[in-house]
Amino acid sequence: MSEISIAIVLPALAAGLLVAATHVPLGMQVLARGIIFIDIAIAQIAGLGVLLADYFGFEAQGLAVQVSALSAALGGALVLTWTERRWPEVQEAIIGVVFILAATAQILVLAGNPHAGEHLKDLLVGQILWVGAEQLLAVALVSAVVLALWFGVMRGAGRIGFYLLFGLSVTASVQLVGIYLVFATLIIPALATRQATRRRLAKAYAVAAAGYAIGLLLSAWCDLPSGAAVVWALAAVGVVVFAVEGRRGLNPAVG
Repeated sequence: MSEISIAIVLPALAAGLLVAATHVPLGMQVLARGIIFIDIAIAQIAGLGVLLADYFGFEAQGLAVQVSALSAALGGALVLTWTERRWPEVQEAIIGVVFILAATAQILVLAGNPHAGEHLKDLLVGQILWVGAEQLLAVALVSAVVLALWFGVMRGAGRIGFYLLFGLSVTASVQLVGIYLVFATLIIPALATRQATRRRLAKAYAVAAAGYAIGLLLSAWCDLPSGAAVVWALAAVGVVVFAVEGRRGLNPAVG
């Protein structure tokens, strides 16, 4: 691999690990709560906030865009908190409706925009290979705050605490790696390790790290779209880990 490729891949890997830092433990909670599609729904809402800020002429990486995305995500999180309390038996269906409304609202906002396709592609698959130092620092700070709260004062937080931290984490990550990778990072490591009886969190982090590393290397070597390559690498690593953990469950002496 050339020095140029390494210079691109390493920051991208750092971005992926930052996203995984918060999404792996949150993903386990999502799986436990049975609200699998919350991540992609809130990611779509945050993306809608980004597009609305752009629609009104604010600078792409400016403060107004971040405030718009965060406000949209937290607003969506609070709505889903209320619906989970009010109609818990249909919460997954409500999340699905919220997702499709946010997704189609993005299309409506971009109607007539000559760069609509490019904007939507950036939101979905991200620009992980082109992250900058300022973006990494900002997401690192947000991740540190989320992790400190999640494993500290908000351990075992109720609905509101969970959804607010979730919204904050997704807002930061969706602009860094795109909606598809945000969802894959949340769900695949948690799903792959659901049979683990020991060190589940560490194993889930390992799935995420390996998936990002393998996917980015394949992307650089084979000139493949990075976001899609990482999603497939995460899935492949996840299948292997799930199979190994299942075998250990049937035969505790293995491993």
